[in-house]
Amino acid sequence: MREQELYTLWKEKAVEDPDLAAELQSIEGDETAITDRFYADMEFGTAGLRGIIGAGTIRMNIYTVRRATQGYANYLNNNFDSPSVAISFDSRIKSDLFAKETAAIFAANGIKVHIFPELEPTPVLSFAVRYFKAKGGVMVTASHNPAKYNGYKAYGPDGCQMTQDAADEVTREIEKVDLFDGITKIPYEDGVQSGMISVIGPEVLEAYLDEVQKQAVNPGIAKDLKVVYTPLNGTGNKPVRAILKRCGLENVTVVPEQELPDGNFPTAPFPNPEIRQSFECALKLAPTVNPDILLATDPDCDRVGIAVHQGDEFILMTGNEVGVMLLNYICSQRIAKGNWPKNPIAVKTIVTSALCFEIAAKYGVELIEVLTGFKFIGEQIGLLEAKNEQERYIFGFEESYGYLAGTYVRDKDAVVASMLICEMAAFYKNQGKTLYEVMQELYAEHGYYLNSVQNIVCEGAAGMAELQSIMEGLRANGPKELAGRKVISAADYELSEETNLATGEKKTIELPKSNVLSYNLEGGAQVIVRPSGTEPKVKIYYTTKGKDRADAQAQTEALQADINHLLGR
Repeated sequence: MREQELYTLWKEKAVEDPDLAAELQSIEGDETAITDRFYADMEFGTAGLRGIIGAGTIRMNIYTVRRATQGYANYLNNNFDSPSVAISFDSRIKSDLFAKETAAIFAANGIKVHIFPELEPTPVLSFAVRYFKAKGGVMVTASHNPAKYNGYKAYGPDGCQMTQDAADEVTREIEKVDLFDGITKIPYEDGVQSGMISVIGPEVLEAYLDEVQKQAVNPGIAKDLKVVYTPLNGTGNKPVRAILKRCGLENVTVVPEQELPDGNFPTAPFPNPEIRQSFECALKLAPTVNPDILLATDPDCDRVGIAVHQGDEFILMTGNEVGVMLLNYICSQRIAKGNWPKNPIAVKTIVTSALCFEIAAKYGVELIEVLTGFKFIGEQIGLLEAKNEQERYIFGFEESYGYLAGTYVRDKDAVVASMLICEMAAFYKNQGKTLYEVMQELYAEHGYYLNSVQNIVCEGAAGMAELQSIMEGLRANGPKELAGRKVISAADYELSEETNLATGEKKTIELPKSNVLSYNLEGGAQVIVRPSGTEPKVKIYYTTKGKDRADAQAQTEALQADINHLLGR
């Protein structure tokens, strides 16, 4: 069906949400606007759904959410006897509405629903799936995307985000569902009254916080630390403050403009702790509070960023730097305390700092690399659990500010990370060091590893075509040399194949297939290219190692210039 026909159908049938009806009316006669909303269906992947809120088949709205949920419900009923699900949501626009719509459809399809009464973080949803022994879960969130986005993270019985095989099967079920007439639904209130929808009590969050608290390495050490914290108008406000209080840390100042839930994110249009703009309000507050550290969690509280003292200034630490420091801290302190498992394991993604290999070797830790996506870290925990060896897992992280200590959840967790970061900051403060100084010591010991990310935004129909063109172009004509360095090997994770460019020898990559290209260069540099699984962009990761930051930065800039030339940018 062509875009104009779909538009006409939506004008006739999409009448339940007045916001959608008004939007459809406003774009009448605008072919570009109509095409941009109806050129494709929303794609359901291992990260579920994510897109701009609004009218159309490629937008997040009650109709696309219903269709996806109906497909997910069919999948659960096809594969499990008497399945149940857990549902949570964040502070984003329409998140509570989408959560209730999701619950009503599951209930109408005979699937028991456990739903939180108020917004809760993504890791709490992962915990709830396991707590209730549910067969699936949904977290309504668009994580750290701007306010115009919302999304729908889908989970499997293990508390990990959905596997590719499961997502493919759900997709096949979704494709069978008519958007307007193929949905089985009851009113949400009827589901509650019938008992098919149960509102989760406070005991689940308490049980979660109990498990988080068990991950403390030096309990109570952070009681004298001074912290400025911002939940960025999201879900972290209550659980992060609760866990810090449990650990004796009372001196926490919350950024007032960003304390309460607000899906418009008025003071942080990009609510992402990776970027400095998210810390602006905290930085303005810092001179009056004089904190030791600034913490920021994203709206669904699965990522955390920090800013730390360097002289009179606050410096933002990267996700790689925080992860490396946490790995070093956990290893050194658990060994010192005699709380060290036999044959310990840490896990990182392929785009995360190679400095981890140096840290792991120093402490005798087996370091496992997995594809980008925290579900692959969770999968490694599951493999250990199947052998009753879960105590071997000590830490996992990815460069995009996601960390997890402990096996109680299977997704990144900014609550436990906030606790451990504060503990780590207090530990080194007692030695007269800031975390910035600790990181410089690690660079001095192991070499200056610089990790940088370039984002090529590809929104809309034209952007999707550009994204495909970039990946196809590199596959057809990949680089042989970058910044004067020969490419030693090129890996295509979609083909599960790595090629030695000098000999032509090929070897199999023992990881799941993924749309990722990787180039290893002389001197240890690396370039990895992959479309984001959650945002409309191509991400290019650069890794360099220099004698200092200036040297590593110069190498990175030369690599990026050659990549941009290769891509015609």
